[in-house]
Amino acid sequence: MARSRAPSRRGRRPFLPTLLPPLSNPLSSSPTSSKFSLHRQIQSPIPDSLPMPTLRSATLSPAPAATPSPTAVTPSPAAAGTTPSSAAKRRMTARRAADSPDSPQFASPHKSPLAGSGHFGAPKMLSGSPKSSRKRLYGDLVPAERPKWNPRDPAQMQAVKEALHVATTPSCGLVCRDDEQRRVFEFCKACVQQERAGSLYVCGCPGTGKTLSISKVKQSVSRWADEMGMETPDDLSINCTNLGNTSDIFGKILEKFQVRKKASGKLSPLQQLQRMFSHKESAPRRMLLVVVDEMDYLITRDRAVLHDLFMLTTLQFSRCILIGIANAIDLADRFLPKLESLNCKPLVITFRAYSKDQISNIINHRLKVLEYDVFEPMAIEFCARKVAAATGDMRKALGVCRSAVEIFESGLQDSSDKGAGVVTFDHMDIALSKVFKPAVVNNILCLPQHQQMVLCALANTFQHSRKKATTLGEVIFT
Repeated sequence: MARSRAPSRRGRRPFLPTLLPPLSNPLSSSPTSSKFSLHRQIQSPIPDSLPMPTLRSATLSPAPAATPSPTAVTPSPAAAGTTPSSAAKRRMTARRAADSPDSPQFASPHKSPLAGSGHFGAPKMLSGSPKSSRKRLYGDLVPAERPKWNPRDPAQMQAVKEALHVATTPSCGLVCRDDEQRRVFEFCKACVQQERAGSLYVCGCPGTGKTLSISKVKQSVSRWADEMGMETPDDLSINCTNLGNTSDIFGKILEKFQVRKKASGKLSPLQQLQRMFSHKESAPRRMLLVVVDEMDYLITRDRAVLHDLFMLTTLQFSRCILIGIANAIDLADRFLPKLESLNCKPLVITFRAYSKDQISNIINHRLKVLEYDVFEPMAIEFCARKVAAATGDMRKALGVCRSAVEIFESGLQDSSDKGAGVVTFDHMDIALSKVFKPAVVNNILCLPQHQQMVLCALANTFQHSRKKATTLGEVIFT
């Protein structure tokens, strides 16, 4: 039976190595497919000196595979004894050669340093260049090192103490009190927009940022009124500890409205304010934001001053926005029932004690203005945990940090080491022991040495016996 021959390819465009037909079945025994694969291998532009690479590994190959020469004459499959499986292997090898990185269509900017020497290797990084590839990729993400703190420099030491001082207002703003400030600001904003009076009571433990938050809100209200094109309200801050008499607070409010006492005859400042806010003709046009700090000092036996102060915001033509600040959390429970019966119950906002994370965050924000590290992270965390567990007072935490800095400074004066350092955990531990030491221990340490010895003998006597009383002679002989 005559074997059908493949159609003649004379006059057609020769096949290139990059344009490969799909692989045929390797189990097929058709001589046409074997002849076609051998014909493609002959026309592949592969030099004799370059070995045929494979994609098994990107490392150096000690024994490169041999490739057929393009000038060699390939016998027919029948004469060479070629089997269909060997022909399929040669087709796959030719396919890998076309897909290899040495092929012209896969040109890479990283050439193998061993190309042309009979070996194939992985692309080598330019490690000897002035700036390596790792630095080119990640150099911009690596933060610059901060300069070291020189504690022997008086200017730097003074800057650290000022940053940790209670009276220093942080330049980066108040943190960890965003929700409370937003509520106070919304209250003041509503009163200014509607031109009505209102009262607000802010309470919380000492050192929780009440006064500082209200001062920030006052600035925000003035800025907001200027941006909206509205009339900026006047503000008045009164600290009740500076009042000689509790009723003097009404005179200070009256002075802000620029009203003379003699113009109203024998009326008291409270009566003048009540008369002013009861008539439209005498009522002031501009709003007044009154901040009364340390309101605890206004509490009298009958609490008349406190009640009259909040009653000013209930008058028809009143222009007072009253914000009271006090440390006593139960103060609202004591006077709110009476105010509620008088229809002048204020809005209450409570400032909770700071947690350890908030204390640590505030200390780090205060030290952010400095260009160097002052404390070890473990020292700040230890201080935050101790203060948060005791009181949550931020002022006490700042005082502990200042005390630790002073202890570190005194240690530098005693030592001759000129190297720079930071405040460590040990310095913070000493500062905390001084602040949180019980009052009884301080009283004992202030006693003379003989009295301290007597107390120690008494403690030893009662600890080892069941006696509830003893004489001085027994204590001396013990």
